[in-house]
Amino acid sequence: MRSGQLTCRALVQAYLRRIDAYDKQGPAVNAITVANPDALAIADSLDRRLAASASHQLVGPLHCIPMIVKDNFQTIGLQTAAGSLALKGYTPSVDAFQVRRVKAAGAIVLAKSNMAEFAFSPYETVNSLVPGYTKNPYALDRVTAGSSGGTAAAVAADLGEVGLGTDTGNSIRGPSAHNALVGIRSTMGLTSRAGVAPLSLFNDIAGPMARTVADAVAVFQVIAGYDPDDPVTEAVKGRPIPDYSAALVHDGLRGARIGVLRQAFESPTVDPEVRAVFDRAVADLRRDGAVVVDTVMVVQLDSIRRSGRGGCNPFKYELNAWLAAQGGRTPVKNLDEIIRSRAYHPSVQVRLETADSATLPPDSVPGCRARQQVRDGLRAAVTRMMDSLNLDALVYPTWSNPPRLIGDLNTPAGDNSQVFSPTTGMPALTVPMGYTRHDVLPAGMTFFGRAFDEVRLIRLAYGYEQLTKWRHQPPNTPPLK
Repeated sequence: MRSGQLTCRALVQAYLRRIDAYDKQGPAVNAITVANPDALAIADSLDRRLAASASHQLVGPLHCIPMIVKDNFQTIGLQTAAGSLALKGYTPSVDAFQVRRVKAAGAIVLAKSNMAEFAFSPYETVNSLVPGYTKNPYALDRVTAGSSGGTAAAVAADLGEVGLGTDTGNSIRGPSAHNALVGIRSTMGLTSRAGVAPLSLFNDIAGPMARTVADAVAVFQVIAGYDPDDPVTEAVKGRPIPDYSAALVHDGLRGARIGVLRQAFESPTVDPEVRAVFDRAVADLRRDGAVVVDTVMVVQLDSIRRSGRGGCNPFKYELNAWLAAQGGRTPVKNLDEIIRSRAYHPSVQVRLETADSATLPPDSVPGCRARQQVRDGLRAAVTRMMDSLNLDALVYPTWSNPPRLIGDLNTPAGDNSQVFSPTTGMPALTVPMGYTRHDVLPAGMTFFGRAFDEVRLIRLAYGYEQLTKWRHQPPNTPPLK
């Protein structure tokens, strides 16, 4: 772009052509809820600004990067419905913090992406807003996982350059693993969730999904930091944000000590092909100079988790607060109106009704109060174990089983992401580690580490990615002629 060989308009047009060809036609990946009608006009404005700059100065580090943004991020002028027919047509007047940050860095919100309704399902991406399932571009009869499956499928299929997703228990890392992507779930408090329709603010994280570690890091650099509208980010108020790109070194694994956390994934239902792919990945870590400690355990895990028993369902109160913050612009004003509207997918009815039965605010419920004790206890136990063995990170398969067939809710799901990172608030990053089922279905490996130690995780993941370079384009969305 600086040299004039490429314009922002040409780049945006190329991605829009791919959306036209592949999202609702051809393989019908079904990842997009709405494309931005102003995308080309924004591209033209970026071209004019670049041309007018005597030094060919880009607007910012994400100049003209076409981004896919999950449907639960408030985005000015674009429908934000959290996958629900009950919120169809709602267009916010204020951007979510992360959307505002990427726009300020020069990115273009090219399209909003499909999601599991209200982000409930970690297993599949289906809702009442968009007919049908979002398909995995590597195998169109397979799921993308949930709930950020639309972002994952769109980025994997090159319908956008990078994307934003959300992760309460799984939903950045699971879809990333299923679609041969890199996904970052940050330390709780490092990134803001302000302006994102909540599922459970105790665990909710928002962050990047990309085809490479470097691309994910470029977005992560822009969105990390303090936001006065999200109290959890008080943890980084006044703290300088590291230069995460400095961790993109080719020998990042050399001399690292990495523990294999089989406790996170070993069970009778582990798929043997996934285990074999992971064992090969562990051998690759050693081959590139890492010291691998196999196996490590958090011995207090079960007792810590038992101490947190008790009901806690904050969805009703947190969603109602988000709806109230929209200034009366939403078609429905609270969870009760959503339920009475019947404008939701049948698969979420029980979840909605169970949430609506809550009669006390989360802070008044003993089970909710106990969650912080569990978080503190498990974070301390994991950190103690890592310190005692002088470990830089822990690794395990992001999922224990390949992507399911669409509509299959009976065979093992294999989700390994719900416990360690969400419960501790510590960061996790998934990166492609190969394929199963005749080298068709993607599998991912998680690097899990200490709180606010993203620089180290990025260095390890980038080193592994550069050593193996597993990702390849999905066969069902090839380059257009």
